[in-house]
Amino acid sequence: MDEFLGHFERRKLALGECGPAYGTDCLHEHACVRCPILIVSPAERPRLVEIRDNLADRIAEAEREGWLGEVEGLRVSLTAAEEKIAQLDARQERRSSSVFLGAPSVDQIGARAPGAT
Repeated sequence: MDEFLGHFERRKLALGECGPAYGTDCLHEHACVRCPILIVSPAERPRLVEIRDNLADRIAEAEREGWLGEVEGLRVSLTAAEEKIAQLDARQERRSSSVFLGAPSVDQIGARAPGAT
């Protein structure tokens, strides 16, 4: 039981929670910003924005220095960070907007009423 519960404790990360199934290892070697199963906490959005901005600065430095391999890897991370921010924003927008579920018409209500023909 402790092992099972410990699995979930180890999935808590600085930006949120890692979502793999019980008993699986991290496939992305803890490159969490790039990981598609990282569930970012809305409270960590400012930190994620800071990471994104830092990645942009590091790309500029790598380009200046001619570190082409570094540029490529950093761009992958930057794209992933931007996607995570967009996901957070979309999730927040869905939560804050109303959803129209529709309303039955009078005919539909009458058709469902007991004894209706």
